[in-house]
Amino acid sequence: MKTYIQNIIIVCSVLVVHFGFSQKVPNLEREERFVVRGVVIESDTGKPLEKVNIEINGGAYTTTNVQGEFKIEVKKNDELVVRHRDFETVYYSIRSKERIRVEVMPQRKYTSGSYISKMSSNTFNNLIDSAEVYKKTDVDKSLQFAADALKSSSSSRQNAVVYEILADIYMYWKQYDLSVTNYRISLQNVRSNAIELKLANAYMYNKNYQESLDIFNAIDITTLSNWQRTVYYEGMGNVYYLIKKYQESIAAYKEGLAIAKAHLITPKITDFNSLIAKAYETFGAVNEAKNFYQNSLSLAENENKGRALEEKVKVADFQNRAQAYDTEIQLRKQALDDIEDIEIDSMFDNTSALTSQKQKYKIGNAYALQKDFFKAIPFLKESIEEADDRADLVVKKDATRKLSEVYRDAGNLEKALLVSREYERLVDEIYIKKEQEISQAARFREDITSKQNRILSLEKDRVLSESKYQLTIARNQNQKIIIYALIVGLVLLLTTLYFMRKHIKQQRLNNNLLALKSLRSQMNPHFIFNALNSVNSFIAMNDERTANRYLSDFSMLMRAVLENSEEDFILLEKELELLRLYIKLEHFRFQDKFDYTINVGPKVKVNTFQIPPMLLQPYIENAVWHGLRYKKTKGELHIDIVQKSSEEITITIIDNGIGRQQSRALKTQNQKKYNSKGMGNVKKRVQILNEMYRDKVDVTIDDYLDKEDTGTKVVVKLRRD
Repeated sequence: MKTYIQNIIIVCSVLVVHFGFSQKVPNLEREERFVVRGVVIESDTGKPLEKVNIEINGGAYTTTNVQGEFKIEVKKNDELVVRHRDFETVYYSIRSKERIRVEVMPQRKYTSGSYISKMSSNTFNNLIDSAEVYKKTDVDKSLQFAADALKSSSSSRQNAVVYEILADIYMYWKQYDLSVTNYRISLQNVRSNAIELKLANAYMYNKNYQESLDIFNAIDITTLSNWQRTVYYEGMGNVYYLIKKYQESIAAYKEGLAIAKAHLITPKITDFNSLIAKAYETFGAVNEAKNFYQNSLSLAENENKGRALEEKVKVADFQNRAQAYDTEIQLRKQALDDIEDIEIDSMFDNTSALTSQKQKYKIGNAYALQKDFFKAIPFLKESIEEADDRADLVVKKDATRKLSEVYRDAGNLEKALLVSREYERLVDEIYIKKEQEISQAARFREDITSKQNRILSLEKDRVLSESKYQLTIARNQNQKIIIYALIVGLVLLLTTLYFMRKHIKQQRLNNNLLALKSLRSQMNPHFIFNALNSVNSFIAMNDERTANRYLSDFSMLMRAVLENSEEDFILLEKELELLRLYIKLEHFRFQDKFDYTINVGPKVKVNTFQIPPMLLQPYIENAVWHGLRYKKTKGELHIDIVQKSSEEITITIIDNGIGRQQSRALKTQNQKKYNSKGMGNVKKRVQILNEMYRDKVDVTIDDYLDKEDTGTKVVVKLRRD
């Protein structure tokens, strides 16, 4: 089976700086993860498939619901794997946030085939996708699309999706209280383990630690997928870490680590090692922390450069706190090389811990702590320059302060004073900027809260309108009963007629298939009998070597014929291979009677047209056995294939034999009966196939020359569906 994948292009917008203040949670900035949604259906019926396994290699896992729908957390370039017992496994590489449609043809029905394409979604899905696309770049647009999706929602399930998207938007913009509200509304519409986990984490970020633990403890862990169980234990560990219950935090992280190892969820194995190390360090168990940091660093290097860079920086911070400055400097210099490679494709935001200006500042700081001022100064200066270029006032301020201290400790008081004044200026500038950011954050909070209130009012208005509509329906119910009864009766009648027509059509199709099978079963013995006659003639002449060679070619032909015997159509390319082998065998016996040529036009695409198997062979057999064999001089057999248009080709079989009229005169009564049966089968096959496939094959037979040996011309036209 071939898997056809349609690549989907989504326009990526530049990430804008957002307002708000991050919480101190023991998670690093990792390669961006996002949620993709999709559906798995049967290609022929459109029926949704339930309980299909959806997995990211080495990562998340879920299954489709009763509507065939799924959603799963991924990152760019992850491989999506779709598995089920009724069809072959489908693989798809994630390129962007997209809605995916997986169409499959189950093996229990036909030869399997499947493909993935961008989902041709309705208005609701388009609005949800748009809200996802703008979530991180334009909060106003994202919220507007979500509001429009809520207006077009027609079920509780769709309401749940809208409120989940709203909560995700608020989570990204750090409006955690609004996120909690919307996750709760989503759960009121449809219960979901995935939303329960998101709600618990939203409570944690909003510092509602007890509520978060209550949600985690209420979840039935046996109902979670393996990926969700790792998310569950990571969330529990984070909450315990934040409330300073480090032993409970470590225990939760270790439970998650065991699950990740058991099910080879590689990214989570790295994450849990890093989180356990952080918890051990905070708890004061430095040796245990060091071991787990080394594990996380080693594992991250086997993932990708971004993840390895993230872990190097984290381990370098640990080495700084442990006063292992040489190791810290070595790791940060390696990190600088990685940053240079990664920033070819993307630029880190100033809020990231992975910017080169921050790493150079920390290298300079480490050298300063070692009293190596000569090496510290260049790194601090470079940090200041890069921070200035990238408008990173915080790093510029910290590096300037450290540079002033280094000059002071090195005894260069003049430069220390000069740099100190620059530091004071930067402090004032940052203070002003912070005041502006606080003011902007307040306005942003007010604006986004206003939009949330309008969205909630939309839902209330919709519910009120629906109540009025239901009341109107109740008042008119009695008047519509008769109309509904008539409609139901009409529908039943039409349904009965439809199924009767479908049954008759299916019965006709079954009869045609049975007839085709019967005709094929008659043609194969006819063909085999003629070929064995040729073998018999060689044996009669005591030509054992020739008979053996003929039998070898004949067995190859038989194998190919039998392989295609159950097919209504095969590729023209395969049919030509059979014909070449068949004509070779006939020419082997009657080489003194005729020569032959097979010409395939240069524009003919033989691998795109289909033809009934063994359709041409009887005509060629007639040309050789009843035309060319009785010719007094050596004859010629020509097969020409020409493509007249992109949808049609013409196959012409020409011989200059004695012609149909003389052939009839020479035949015995038995030969007439035998040939009539063979050619009659061909005509019946063409007639049945044209009924089934709407005139796909056209055959005409005529005299070729206006001479004594008139010859025969057979023209076969093939049309593509």
